[in-house]
Amino acid sequence: MASWVLSECRGIRQLPADYSRPKSRLQPPRRSLPCPPPRDVDFRRRPTCLGSRALHRDWALRVATAEEEGEGGEVNGKRANGSEIEVSEFDPAMPPPFGLAEIRAAIPKHCWVKDPWRSMSYVVRDVVVVFGLTAAAAYFNNWMVWPLYWVAQGTMFWAFFVLGHDCGHGSFSSSPKLNSVVGHLLHSSILVPYHGWRISHRTHHQNHGHVENDESWHPLPEKSYKSLDSATRILRFTLPFPMLAYPLYLWKRSPGKKGSHFHPDSDLFVPKERKDVVTSTVCWSAMAAALAGLAWKFGLVPMIKLYGIPYLMFVMWLDCVTYLHHHGHDEKLPWYREKEWSYLRGGLTTLDRDYGWINNIHHDIGTHVIHHLFPQIPHYHLVEATEAAKPVLGKYYREPEKSGPLPFHLFGVLAKSLRRDHYVSDTGDVVYYQTDHRLNSFPQKSD
Repeated sequence: MASWVLSECRGIRQLPADYSRPKSRLQPPRRSLPCPPPRDVDFRRRPTCLGSRALHRDWALRVATAEEEGEGGEVNGKRANGSEIEVSEFDPAMPPPFGLAEIRAAIPKHCWVKDPWRSMSYVVRDVVVVFGLTAAAAYFNNWMVWPLYWVAQGTMFWAFFVLGHDCGHGSFSSSPKLNSVVGHLLHSSILVPYHGWRISHRTHHQNHGHVENDESWHPLPEKSYKSLDSATRILRFTLPFPMLAYPLYLWKRSPGKKGSHFHPDSDLFVPKERKDVVTSTVCWSAMAAALAGLAWKFGLVPMIKLYGIPYLMFVMWLDCVTYLHHHGHDEKLPWYREKEWSYLRGGLTTLDRDYGWINNIHHDIGTHVIHHLFPQIPHYHLVEATEAAKPVLGKYYREPEKSGPLPFHLFGVLAKSLRRDHYVSDTGDVVYYQTDHRLNSFPQKSD
């Protein structure tokens, strides 16, 4: 019987070695088989088996494999027939194939632990340096020394701000009272209203990457941009003026927004926060009065040299760093509205920056992506947490350009962005910065 069946089937053609397949590179999940390693492609993430999340994991370089292409499959980056393979570009506006829970799970548990003694040690370190610099500058009182002092002291004022910033996020310690006391002392000393800023900064984190709802350095819609007079446009996008904007922002907020960080009835605050705002405004006023008293006793010029110019250096540090954490990438990054925005997608448009020797001085504030997603992580764990999260983030994480000892390379990045990133479209839920090519042409007429 078997010999008869074989004799009857001799006329049937043999099946080809490779069956025809759909164009999609996704294959039906084979749950009985282990997950194979990636094929000659650095996906910058852990290999993931196709399964319940298969449709969400197809996000890395879309390189066809030899099995999928049959006889025309890929061999060392080329198809067997010699033609180049087709690689679709990564789109940062695409919803990520992972969630916050997956990023959180990748971060070691100890990175979430807040050590108030360690946090206080950074405060003590910075206070000692600030008073030491002040004493040295007053002792030498030499014009060879003053410029060095201004840069160094302004940087230390910026370090004060970062530690107060950690207090505002609650990453300094688990004690709200300790956070509030230290935050007020640090921020009031550099003329920042602690609670007023803390609340507006919380709004920034909760709405990062949203065109209208973000709080700081958010883009202007085209209509709002064109409503600005020429002088305002020039001041907003021409160095060094944008780097001196912070005090004005504290008093008046950004264009298109109303309110003040000092006024308890501002649109920034809800009624239950007004008492906190008053407390911070009183502390700020006390510091301002103390500075005025010192100027009266020792003279205006000595106070300008000891405090005024370092304060301006601090403002420039703050404006530069916060701007570059959300602008200046080689490829334009998306901003979102309405249904396209989510906390995760907005946070993934932020950027890490390398500041060389300054990284340690300003408490690794350049490690910004993970900080934006999980602001409760203490600054001294951010580098480790970022390294742990990179395999999950994949191409949604953009490696910062390596800095020399001092971050001079960022001046070019800043200047380029201010020449290029001016406004976004009034419509659309995923938008990108556009350029007003007339802005750098003088004279300029108002629209």
